[in-house]
Amino acid sequence: MSAKSALTKKKKTGYAFGIFTESLIYNMFYTYYLTFLIEIAGIKPAISSIIIFISIAWDAVTDPMIGNYTDRPGVSKQRVMKLSLVPLGLVFIVAWSSIGAGLSSQLAKVLLYTLITMCLWVFYTMYTIPYYAVVAEITEDYDERTEIRSLSSLLNAVAVGLGNILPALVPTVAVLLTEKYESNAYAVVAAIISVLAIILGFVCCRSLNGVYQPKKAVPGEQVGSIKDTFKSFGSILAMKPAKYFLVFVFFFLATSSMIQSNLTYMVIDCIGMDYDTGIVAVIISLVVSMAIVVPIVEKVAHKKDRRFAAIVFLSVAFAGEIIIKLVGLDAEIGGFKIMCVAAPAVLGIGTGTFWTLFYSMGYDLVELDEFITGTRKESTITALPQLVQKFGSAFGILMAGVLLGAYGYDKSGDIAGSEALIQRVSDPHIVNGMENISTVIPAALLLVSIIFAVLYPMTRERFEALMVQLRKKRNGEEYTTDGLEKLL
Repeated sequence: MSAKSALTKKKKTGYAFGIFTESLIYNMFYTYYLTFLIEIAGIKPAISSIIIFISIAWDAVTDPMIGNYTDRPGVSKQRVMKLSLVPLGLVFIVAWSSIGAGLSSQLAKVLLYTLITMCLWVFYTMYTIPYYAVVAEITEDYDERTEIRSLSSLLNAVAVGLGNILPALVPTVAVLLTEKYESNAYAVVAAIISVLAIILGFVCCRSLNGVYQPKKAVPGEQVGSIKDTFKSFGSILAMKPAKYFLVFVFFFLATSSMIQSNLTYMVIDCIGMDYDTGIVAVIISLVVSMAIVVPIVEKVAHKKDRRFAAIVFLSVAFAGEIIIKLVGLDAEIGGFKIMCVAAPAVLGIGTGTFWTLFYSMGYDLVELDEFITGTRKESTITALPQLVQKFGSAFGILMAGVLLGAYGYDKSGDIAGSEALIQRVSDPHIVNGMENISTVIPAALLLVSIIFAVLYPMTRERFEALMVQLRKKRNGEEYTTDGLEKLL
């Protein structure tokens, strides 16, 4: 493990810029891909959400494989990240092209876009698992881990903005293209995002020079197989904190992805704004709220601990979602559509809190697992929450698509839609359903997440007690499990 002194401010900042690679692609996909499949590719809402669910579920299956590989002695996480960047960018562009839009068969479209997105998420995981796992290797300091993730989350607010605002230019790009190619306006925007993602990914990889070294094999240590990884998952799940943590993760991601995938419909049909101006206002509010809440969450986590901060700020987000439903997304003050600011601000409080704390909370399981098993599995333990995270995200999008169909929304037809995007819905039943998808339904999921955060037993005090005993165990000294009962 590299010396802590090597982690200069410059190195930490360079690493934090790597969040752009992950977040730009993640946010454009989660906010707009359901809309793209329905309106451009011409696939029915429920089926569109199934495509996304399958591709992300497949990605979740590959998480342990990639985690197992990058945990092996001699394998460089830094190199795996580098190798993934260019393929990730290229496949991302293809995923947003209208190559299947003209197909008359829904089945053919489904197979085509499912295959493309499955490839996309494999390369995405090749980057993200080592990107997040490497922090557990370069520092064991409780507060330094929070600091690194906080800086990354602060930059993530900017990445969220770019990943959501740039696609809002799709109608403008479509006008600039010839009629023959206007349906590929999303692909043009995806190309811009891919270039940014690749460049900043290389910046991140370079920042790891001098602070990260691949693990060396310990004499007598055996390299685990994929089967061993799944056994490791079983041992991780046997830990009390892991059970509560993973349920907390699943339901929060289901919450945020459901709201995020419905943003376009929320803006046009529920708030009642034009797409171009409405989505920009929504994303700016989302980004600003995240930028404000991240340093506050970090300070609370430093003063108290990460668990406490998660409970407090996610409870604020839950209350906000309920209030928004009671007031109504179409609320106005002096003719101003206030929910174009208020609704995304509430989402920003939740997402800013979660992404500041999520990975740092997961890193704590590395030391707990080491204390129990005697081995460190940074990538494997990062992969398991990622697997649950992706199933949660996929579930949220699946539910959004299924609910859209259940409420009666279906404008896909069998051929491609228009790059002009969505016409406003007049049916009050459908509009009310869209509002529910952005408010009370995800609020119910968020409440479950908060409950399991309350049950999560890894506090700062218990982590520090664990580290005292773990250091003794590493040094071959006599150690005790007294005071660690709630963790073991």
